[in-house]
Order: sequence, then C-alpha cells, then structure tokens
Amino acid sequence: ILNFVIINANIPSGSMENTIMTNDKLIALRTSYWFNDPKRGDIIIFKYPDDESQLFIKRVIGLPGETIQISGGRILIDGEAYKEGKDFPMISNPGLASSSITLESGEYFVLGDNRNNSEDSRYADIGMIKKRYIAGKIWFTCAPFEKLGFTKG
Repeated sequence: ILNFVIINANIPSGSMENTIMTNDKLIALRTSYWFNDPKRGDIIIFKYPDDESQLFIKRVIGLPGETIQISGGRILIDGEAYKEGKDFPMISNPGLASSSITLESGEYFVLGDNRNNSEDSRYADIGMIKKRYIAGKIWFTCAPFEKLGFTKG
C-alpha cells in the first residue's frame, strides 16, 4: 500500500504553519492526481526536482496557463488580486514572482502557508512544480492525537 496508494510524511519545518505544524505526521494519497489535476488551494506533497528523495509540502496557488505575480505583498493571478479562504500574512519577499510568471502546461506555483518563512516557487531552487513531481495530496493527520482526522486545508 505504501508504494502505490499512500505516502507517510513527517513535517520537519514550519513552512506550512499554522495549517500544518512542525512534527505533525500526515498521510498523502498518491492516487489523488492519477485522473485529476491539482486544484488551487490543494496541499500537495512533491519531490524536490534536484533530489527526488526529498519531499516538500506546499499549497497550490497558480495553475497551468495562469500568470502569477506578487506585488505589494499580495498575490495576483492573471492580474487580479487572489482572495484566499484564510488570512495569510502579507508577503515580504516576492522573489521570482516580483515579475510576472506565466505557468507552462503541467506547471504549478506553490507557496507555504507561513508565507514569510517558506522555501517555495518564489525561489529558483524550487521554482515551478511540474505535475510529474507531485507525489500526492495531503489527506489525513495521524499525529499529534488531538489533530487525528482528515486534514483541513
């Protein structure tokens, strides 16, 4: 089952806080994107392109074909301000997204929820995430016990 259906993930950093906390233990479904594409707002687990043994967890913000920019601390998608369902902090460092980025087919722009303490698509070493590197969608929190249940994104 581990090889084909699920991925166990242990969170080593605070890049997704306050949604997912350091040391939370999660399960991702590998099957989530076999027949569907990631959607905006999905929390995904993906392989680091330069070292596929490393896994990262981030939130999907930009979808293939869209133009992403971060200006004045806010995310713009195709020139329109993106209104998120949660109250995330203003982004202090837009990185690569200080200029418009147009996503190619099969590319996704991802951010950590802890926007000012996350290594994500704003930085060249992560960059845009190609669908082939997406390993699954975060689905269930196993620990700590008080958070046991389906992961709320």
